[in-house]
Amino acid sequence: MRRLAIIGALSACLLGGVPFEAAADEKTEKALEERIRRLEKLVEELIKHEAKEAKEEGKEKGKETKEGEKPSAYTFSGAGGGRSIYAKPFVSSPKATVGGYMDLQYRLFNSSNGTGPGQPSTGRGSSSFDQQRFVPFFYSDITDRLKVASELEIEHGIRSKSAQADSGGIEVSLEFATIDYLLREPINFRTGIILLPVGKFNLLHDSPLNDLSDRPLVDTAIIPSTLSEAGAGFYGTFYPTRLSKLDYELYVTQGFNGYRTDGTPVITADAGLRDARQRVSTVDDGLDNNNGKAVVGRVAFSPVLGVEFGGSGYFGSYDPASKRPLSIWAADWTFQRGPFELIGEAAWVYARDNNRNLDGTFAFDANGRPLPRRMDGYYVQGNYHFLPQFLRRWAPSYFTEASTFTGVVRWDNINTNSELADTARQRLTLGLNFRPIEDTVFKADYQFNFEDGKNNRIRNDGLVLSVATYF
Repeated sequence: MRRLAIIGALSACLLGGVPFEAAADEKTEKALEERIRRLEKLVEELIKHEAKEAKEEGKEKGKETKEGEKPSAYTFSGAGGGRSIYAKPFVSSPKATVGGYMDLQYRLFNSSNGTGPGQPSTGRGSSSFDQQRFVPFFYSDITDRLKVASELEIEHGIRSKSAQADSGGIEVSLEFATIDYLLREPINFRTGIILLPVGKFNLLHDSPLNDLSDRPLVDTAIIPSTLSEAGAGFYGTFYPTRLSKLDYELYVTQGFNGYRTDGTPVITADAGLRDARQRVSTVDDGLDNNNGKAVVGRVAFSPVLGVEFGGSGYFGSYDPASKRPLSIWAADWTFQRGPFELIGEAAWVYARDNNRNLDGTFAFDANGRPLPRRMDGYYVQGNYHFLPQFLRRWAPSYFTEASTFTGVVRWDNINTNSELADTARQRLTLGLNFRPIEDTVFKADYQFNFEDGKNNRIRNDGLVLSVATYF
């Protein structure tokens, strides 16, 4: 009631005065001064009253509001007497942006093994739906120079816990989480869990960005996307000429883990390098299996708009004693001219002495083949973007200026043990997709998968339908 009386008095002071143009004589001026003094006193009284109420509320909750402290809903204490879980700077002053992407696939193959090397089976039959990925993205501008970004990847999220032991079980992982400190455009600092710049595809692997549903074979087994490791380093951009641009990234990271805790090797012809990534490491503490570190970097040169050449290198040790080096070399290219686009990537791997166990004896896989020391692969992809004008005239609300169709042809070729012939795999993919807007795409792909068996050539063909979008 006291608060209502004060508010009423304030209203009377503000509304009960004479018009300004009538305040010409000395008597009126004195009356206005008196009202101003009364108003100031009432405001002061109101502030004291609010502070008293806040103090009493704080006592009831087990914490007195400090004298002069602004009452806040985010400073309540917990049962232990410490600061509340809500007393965070981003609660009172939010800076973060949340987004992400997701994709869903339907696969129809001649056999249940038609997902390709380096990819988990999406089902026990030849026909299946799969929530392939749901990836929340978090970004924050802490200051003009300090940035934080991260992605949490959830693969096959609808699967039950019992499916985790199978090859197609649910997988939840922190895909990357980086802190960037911007110095100047030519040099900036980055640390955290970093997407490694080994080839271009690993950096631009989001499903809505790509025009085919499945990733290239070279980027599932040779460069096992998504490939990320904890580390630190620098990146930046130079402009050698008025039209050209040169980008670079250079980091020191943990490195691959090529052995399980029992000494069993994980770099095989069937899995490639996928099981040697740190994100699936079997080391007890989840960290590296040795004290060695890896160095990874990429340089990309664009002489003119629409043309880019990139080169990448990775070097580190993968065994517990840090005596067996592993190196990856990659090249990528992009050519764009009008509606045509030609992209591709090639990679070569050398894992010294991977064909031997840690005790020096020769190592073989379940098929009796020696474990691989060398791997290689590439893909070449052509895209053609188009939108018939009659569709825009026929249904302008569905086919807008931002809409486009893309016809795609891609050839994949890899060998996860270059010293053998029966570990080679090829794939021809024909695709057509529609983007109502750039960030959403409906894809229809048909794959011709070729696998070399010991005595005959196995062919697994299949249809993949998918939809992917940013949100």
